[in-house]
Amino acid sequence: MSEIADQVNDIHREVATRSVEGDEARVVLLHRAYDAHPADVWAACTDPARIGRWFLPVSGDLRPGGHYRLEGNAGGRILRCEPPRLLRVSWLFGENPGFSEVELRLTPAGNGGTALRLEHVAVVPVEMWKGFGPGAVGVGWDLTLLGLGLHLLGGEIADPTAWQATDEARVFMTRSSEAWGEAHRASGASPEAVAEAVRGTIAFYIPPPAADTDAG
Repeated sequence: MSEIADQVNDIHREVATRSVEGDEARVVLLHRAYDAHPADVWAACTDPARIGRWFLPVSGDLRPGGHYRLEGNAGGRILRCEPPRLLRVSWLFGENPGFSEVELRLTPAGNGGTALRLEHVAVVPVEMWKGFGPGAVGVGWDLTLLGLGLHLLGGEIADPTAWQATDEARVFMTRSSEAWGEAHRASGASPEAVAEAVRGTIAFYIPPPAADTDAG
């Protein structure tokens, strides 16, 4: 199997709940180590020119208290920024989003490397959590950390949209969905709930081929 697909195993995943403003919020937590200095990882995650190379183009008032927008994705406010170790932002979709925040922490690791910790805390509608569980955002974050890792090694996926239709990407996203299912189970979810969420996540990220409507 390709090295890219195997990188799904480089991430440690956890799932939890937390009370936020009286509501039950869901927490997904990812840990991954990179063979790059914290200053380089920090720059990759905060320099707009570099973010656009491995993630998405970003625009806005990119300073504490300012607002940002990722092209075709989330936007929000920059809540904390403490170079080169801590970044926290609100992570919002749509016109009336609920509570959702992402925090990135970097710490030095052995041999000049970096330990990355990413936490996404959000109040999630009950039916959405039932249908997808943590994989709804977890697979997306796995893909994001994959892209960051390739960038730090001096490479990128030239066309991410085209890549996601490849067998390599399908393997990665399937494994990612299953890994989030394991983290969901470890958090106390029932086997039935885990199975339903994994099925929903795989179907979302890897939709089955459209039915052939040509009766010919």
